[in-house]
Amino acid sequence: MLTTQEIIETIRMVQRENLDIRTITMGISLRDCAHSDIQTVQRKIYDKITRYAENLVKVGEDLEREYGIPIVNKRVSVTPIAMVAESCDSSDYVAIAGTLDKAAATIGVNFLGGFSALVHKGFTKGDLNLIKSIPQALASTERVCSSINVGTTKAGLNMDAIYLMGKIIKETAELTADRDGLGCAKLVVFCNVPEDNPFMAGAFHGVGEPECVINMGVSGPGVVRNAVQQVKGQDFGALAEIIKKTAFKITRMGELVGREASRRLGVPFGIVDLSLAPTPAVGDSVADILEGMGLERTGTHGTTAALALLNDAVKKGGAMASSYVGGLSGAFIPVSEDAGMIRAVEDGALTVDKLEAMTCVCSVGLDMIAVPGNTSAETLAAIIADEAAIGMINQKTTAVRIIPAPGKKVGDSVEFGGLLGRAPIMAVNPFSSAEFVQRGGRIPAPIHSLRN
Repeated sequence: MLTTQEIIETIRMVQRENLDIRTITMGISLRDCAHSDIQTVQRKIYDKITRYAENLVKVGEDLEREYGIPIVNKRVSVTPIAMVAESCDSSDYVAIAGTLDKAAATIGVNFLGGFSALVHKGFTKGDLNLIKSIPQALASTERVCSSINVGTTKAGLNMDAIYLMGKIIKETAELTADRDGLGCAKLVVFCNVPEDNPFMAGAFHGVGEPECVINMGVSGPGVVRNAVQQVKGQDFGALAEIIKKTAFKITRMGELVGREASRRLGVPFGIVDLSLAPTPAVGDSVADILEGMGLERTGTHGTTAALALLNDAVKKGGAMASSYVGGLSGAFIPVSEDAGMIRAVEDGALTVDKLEAMTCVCSVGLDMIAVPGNTSAETLAAIIADEAAIGMINQKTTAVRIIPAPGKKVGDSVEFGGLLGRAPIMAVNPFSSAEFVQRGGRIPAPIHSLRN
């Protein structure tokens, strides 16, 4: 039961500190939509999504009004399409992406995730068909998001898949060159991907999930930043404690709204993902939290330690508030979506190499970074391999969402607008990794994966 004081605190957080529910995401299983005829697959997919999610947006808007808490995005995630489409008689899955886009438009959601494949140990026919369809699929749709899992701690890293994804990212950027490579902003490459993540572009409905489920993504960088300011000059124990208490309050609010949405929609409640997901808005920045801890600029020495404390305290507070914390839950560090991160790049404090170090302790990885358009597929693959290795060795989720912006060089920027924001072009190492990534095969799983 919420107390009067907690209600007043929540109102203050919404009005002054940018507290919001970043997304309410309905996961829908499409496993029963498989068929040998691709047009039948498309019809079944469209019918099922529009039936289950018919009232998703309305319920979200009703809860917004009744609780006074902004619910920024209403989204859908589906079973990885590589699995659903594999039995059909076509190798071109672009038409299925079009069907997903049409269904998303019909129900009014802003993104639909699940144009995905899990290839950490190898490819099936459907996996390859889907991956080869990604550039055209993302270029020709507005709402569809794609994700590929290329490694796990148990399986190691599929370097063939990593190299292929370097090429796919390049092709996707070229096909959306008129929009600064926007297609790449809807494509993420994972290691140790979670199957209940409500955040895009990496959301899909995992094979162990129920027929339909509601997952919540709660955010609140502004709230945490304000809390950090209250203990200015105090020791790290006090700093961690106030972040934990703040994360606890945010998570309770998210679970309350999520369970009510679940009840009204008549589907099970899944998880609350407490990820501090920034936006380009002033005061809604993870970088500002880190700088509030005492760093002059995010990216300077001490940044990784500060982020480690933040991520751990957020998880501890969330875990105390709910028995169903899941997804990624921690702190996101996307460059283009965080005004403070953009400032740090432009001031020369934050580089790709420093971001890579920070991903060892954040909740995802190299997210929404733009690099020169002439960056090779091999270099992109090597960046993915580095990030996936961090995830594999550290038994955590890591990911890469990178935009090789066509025609852009260091010093330029790309403009995506909305939540995707603006990204300054960041330099990459000029030396070649081509011979390394072209070896092929799998990097074996680490010895500590043998835990049975």
